Amino acid sequence: MSNYIKVFSGNFIEVQRVFKTLQNQNICAIIKDETESGRLAGFASSILGFQEIHVHKDELERATPLIENLTSEQEM
Repeated sequence: MSNYIKVFSGNFIEVQRVFKTLQNQNICAIIKDETESGRLAGFASSILGFQEIHVHKDELERATPLIENLTSEQEM
């Protein structure tokens, strides 16, 4: 995953909103769910529902302004 960069983290609903926005702009994003990975491996997680979005480093420049716009809308 060295070619991928974390661009956003949050709860399931926030991550789905950002992921869908990126998808609509033809930006390939990956959702990393540490809770589910830990559960499948038999470990407990302290933060339930916490997920991360990663994009390929070649798409970082396109993804960043979209994410900044979404997060600034949420703060209003």
